[in-house]
Amino acid sequence: MIAAQLLAYFFTELKDDQLKKIDKYLYSMRFSDDTLKDIMNRFRREMDNGLSRDTNPTATVKMLPTFVRSIPDGSEKGDFIALDLGGSNFRILRVKVTRDKKQPVQMESQVYDTPDDIIHGSGTQLFDHVAECLGDFMEKQKIKDKRLPVGFTFSFPCAQTKLDEAVLLSWSKKFKASGVEGMDVVQLLNKAIKKRGDYEADIMAVVNDTVGTMMTCGFDDQRCEVGIIIGTGTNACYMEEMRHIDLVEGDEGRMCINTEWGAFGDNGSIEDIRTEFDREIDRGSLNPGKQLFEKMASGMYMGELVRLILVKMAKEGLLFEGRITPELLTRGKIETKHVSAIEKTKEGLKKCMEILTRLGVEPSDEDCLAVQHVCTIVSFRSANLISATLGAILSRLKDNKGVARLRTTVGIDGSLYKMHPQYARRLHKTVRRLVPDSDVRFLLSESGSAKGAAMVTAVAYRLTEQSRQIQQTLAEFRLNKAQLLEVKKRMRQEIERGLKKSSHDEATVKMLPTFVRSTPDGTENGDFLALDLGGTNFRVLLVKIRSGKKRSVEMHNKIYAIPIEVMQGTGEELFDHIVHCISDFLDYMGMKSARLPLGFTFSFPCHQTSLDAGILVTWTKGFKATDCEGEDVVELLRDAIKRKEEFELDVVAIVNDTVGTMMTCAYEEPTCEVGLIAGTGSNACYMEEVRNIEIVDGNQGRMCVNMEWGAFGDNGCLDDIRTKYDQAVDENSLNEGKQRYEKMCSGMYLGEIVRQILIDLTKRGFLFRGQISETLKTRGIFETKFLSQIESDRLALLQVRAILQQLGLDSTCDDSIIVKEVCGTVSRRAAQICGAGMAAVVDKIRENRALDHLDITVGVDGTLYKLHPHFSRIFQQSVKELAPKCDVNFLLSEDGSGKGAALITAVGCRQRQQEGQQP
Repeated sequence: MIAAQLLAYFFTELKDDQLKKIDKYLYSMRFSDDTLKDIMNRFRREMDNGLSRDTNPTATVKMLPTFVRSIPDGSEKGDFIALDLGGSNFRILRVKVTRDKKQPVQMESQVYDTPDDIIHGSGTQLFDHVAECLGDFMEKQKIKDKRLPVGFTFSFPCAQTKLDEAVLLSWSKKFKASGVEGMDVVQLLNKAIKKRGDYEADIMAVVNDTVGTMMTCGFDDQRCEVGIIIGTGTNACYMEEMRHIDLVEGDEGRMCINTEWGAFGDNGSIEDIRTEFDREIDRGSLNPGKQLFEKMASGMYMGELVRLILVKMAKEGLLFEGRITPELLTRGKIETKHVSAIEKTKEGLKKCMEILTRLGVEPSDEDCLAVQHVCTIVSFRSANLISATLGAILSRLKDNKGVARLRTTVGIDGSLYKMHPQYARRLHKTVRRLVPDSDVRFLLSESGSAKGAAMVTAVAYRLTEQSRQIQQTLAEFRLNKAQLLEVKKRMRQEIERGLKKSSHDEATVKMLPTFVRSTPDGTENGDFLALDLGGTNFRVLLVKIRSGKKRSVEMHNKIYAIPIEVMQGTGEELFDHIVHCISDFLDYMGMKSARLPLGFTFSFPCHQTSLDAGILVTWTKGFKATDCEGEDVVELLRDAIKRKEEFELDVVAIVNDTVGTMMTCAYEEPTCEVGLIAGTGSNACYMEEVRNIEIVDGNQGRMCVNMEWGAFGDNGCLDDIRTKYDQAVDENSLNEGKQRYEKMCSGMYLGEIVRQILIDLTKRGFLFRGQISETLKTRGIFETKFLSQIESDRLALLQVRAILQQLGLDSTCDDSIIVKEVCGTVSRRAAQICGAGMAAVVDKIRENRALDHLDITVGVDGTLYKLHPHFSRIFQQSVKELAPKCDVNFLLSEDGSGKGAALITAVGCRQRQQEGQQP
């Protein structure tokens, strides 16, 4: 009882006084939050140096890429072997991963001894030993006949260029086997296994223990993206954005970075916070000047730091009444496990008395209290330092993700964190103070790094298998040159069928004559009206064309809406509305009295019998006006003008927008004799020899043919390259079985093809965790503009994820990479088959003219061509490869349907004058 009262007395009176003295004495080991934030910022700078190609060679924090690109997603399964070599014991595990919720991971393991003569012998001996142990383990498990995937935890500094390769930089932890440094340890192990010849193993991954920790915890918590070891040594790894890792090609996705943070400060960056005791420890170590941060924070040095402080305090008479014993002066006499024991709340002082008594210093109760406080300061400093470096990683993750608040999990292993009574609590508290805008869960790694190696292997195995199947799916879209040449050949055959009278009626590529017999020659002059009807909006334009030295085109236009009741009313109502709009425009321009020539861009399928006569074959795009199909739309327009009795117009030409595109470009560039629209729809036109157009009389000169090539393949000639996804898009469309080529290469359908592929990949568990959202089930949700955004080179994956999130698709980084690849594959095929079609056209023109080499320009319009980041480049490249005897130049058209219609009208007027047909 009296002893307890005495102890209480010490705790009150003497304690405060004694502790203040020690606080003052070890002042430099105690850090304010400002100092910790400063250390945090310094470590962030060192991380940047390690990641940058320019500064990495001289960086102390090496930031080594591990080639681990993904954490477990819960869908891993299989039978794996894990090897763990990193100390005097060598462990082998068999890890079975299933989708059984109760026991997803089953493990059996065996520990093999690694004798000193092998640790210090030759590399051959060491790896022969590993191969022998593995053979023994497989024998016992009765799996010698299986070739199981193997993960190898090799906890020494290595340089990796891929997941299954690790070149040892230098041995540590007493290992000194000769002939291994600078060698790939996977090769050495494979060689040893091959030499035995009694079993096979597939080594898929080499990881260090820190990565193993992150992966082990990642299996239990998919938010885990940081791994830390706080034990004999200390290190951390985390998932970094690929775009920031200069040392590895590519900027898609993430990769785990092994920071090797023990070397933080080796360049002098933390000199101001190191104490005389830290310097003394370093001088007496096996690697002076190296791993300075580790020497301040890890378990290997903590007991020794405490011992050095006690020696100095004793020498100065502050402890043990100045008594110093040989034991106290002996290195290693105080271990980290002693520090942990001394800091225990209840029996700490008792333990302290026992430990100090063994050192022969005859401690008083006051001494015990003081020594306990010294231990607290040293271990607390370690927790603070690790909090600062971990804080730097967390703040970097938060910035990388661009979120206001970070939610993440940190996987932790290591004896100091696990065994020390106060360490974990202090670390968690300090981290939360330093990074207040984060919700961090700390997860203790149960079965350490070896299970982690199996997890890395399981993930690698899943990704390899998944990647193989995804590539298999996308392979159908990847057309080789022979296939593209076949598409070109078939397009040529269909062109011939459309031109020939005998086959024209059943031809799918209609090759419609437009009666446009020449491109502009620069002499066009005058004021022209143009109408543009092709959708819910209708444009009226006045186009002033001036010839001579200062050729110019001046345009004025107004846009009018077409109400739905007019689109779906009678033909008379529709054309009366159009004339009403023209009347309003002429009033607006003050030109009612002039009889202007007019060109009418009418973007619906028409059968033309002359330049100013076009029979509407069928309405599309939501138009349903009665009494129009089968009628000449020019006559319908003329009749409506007569009914209005307000003005007169000379309707010279009915125009298709593709022809307008060619004419607009031909005005700027006389070699332009082909037009292409690659937008919502897809079509082309070109100048054909009249002698080849059998459904038009005459053999002289040329005429522009509107190919209507979107229907290419409607007779089944493209079925061998159409995929099940193309078929699904066709079946769900409004015009099943029609416009099949267009459905493979136009903007209206590419997003829909992508959506069909994504649904399939999700059903197969490769995307969005196998969850098909309502959004993904919605037709048309995946607009082609999203493809353009997703495929933009400037877009980081984070932004791809943001686009997918707008679509209600909660995607991981891996998902985003796959989606981006799918988009790229679909749009690449579109550009290539469009290029194959164009190659057929330019080669036909070359052969028409009996030329060895053709120089020609193609006028192009359309949102897909103009806005997609890669379409135009791949399209042009395809034309070049598939039509090598043609030198094709591409010119972007400006307003083909407005300006183009006016130019066709101007050329029509010029033709009439030449033929002497003045009206």
